[in-house]
Amino acid sequence: MKIHKSSSSLKEALLPFITNRKTIGFVPTMGALHIGHVSLVEQANIENDCVVVSIFVNPTQFDNPNDLLKYPRTIENDIDHLKRFSKNIFIFSPSALDLYNHDISSKSYNFSGIESEMEGKHRIGHFDGVGTVLNLFFRIVKPNKAYLGEKDFQQLQIVKKLVEIENLPIKIIGCPIIREKTGLAMSSRNKRLNIEQLSEAILIYKTLLKVKENFKLLSISKLNQLVEKEFKNHNYLTLEYFEIADTETLKTAIYKSKKKKYRAFIACFIGGVRLIDNMALN
Repeated sequence: MKIHKSSSSLKEALLPFITNRKTIGFVPTMGALHIGHVSLVEQANIENDCVVVSIFVNPTQFDNPNDLLKYPRTIENDIDHLKRFSKNIFIFSPSALDLYNHDISSKSYNFSGIESEMEGKHRIGHFDGVGTVLNLFFRIVKPNKAYLGEKDFQQLQIVKKLVEIENLPIKIIGCPIIREKTGLAMSSRNKRLNIEQLSEAILIYKTLLKVKENFKLLSISKLNQLVEKEFKNHNYLTLEYFEIADTETLKTAIYKSKKKKYRAFIACFIGGVRLIDNMALN
């Protein structure tokens, strides 16, 4: 396992794999690795001849400078998480100047409206930043497959659209959400929560389960009211949004259709930390 700090170094290391038509798996991360990330690397490791794991906190996808500043950076810990793998593992941890070739700015994308829903409403420019950085990574790594978690389900759909737009021969693999024993979705941001906040944050998962359990019984309007009631006057959690959306378009659902698949999405704040989660409903 070797850490590459520059694009040129990584390209040189991967050249024999590309030349010999070996498969490359790619797991993009912003570091602060946890078991959820490790599960992505495990799947990539099984399905490919080598795996590239990027560790890079991307500045162009943060609309809040303070959030960027506070995002956990734990590179030594991250390396320890990856030492267990026996196959060829390459860690790519470039500087922003190297990756962006001294132009740290986002390209503007049209993701067929997906970028305007949910996270797009609350984090202006976020998905342009995601699309830009992943396009850069894809062109450097040249992976056959890229692995992303379903916790960021909207991002997963954005990335699938990105490879269509850029006409890249990459298969995007969505992997299940990995949860704590309590049900809380694993996230790098969880590291910023204290024990009491972690305990209270379980409300997110419990609320999603309630929505799933009542999806066939209640209208979408009633389900929205159920969620608002769960979060109302809560001492720790503040709901930013809850939406039930069509899985394909991610457009907010008003009425249910038997022909469509739906997911419930939540974003909330606890102790100044923003957490998101989602769950398939039918």
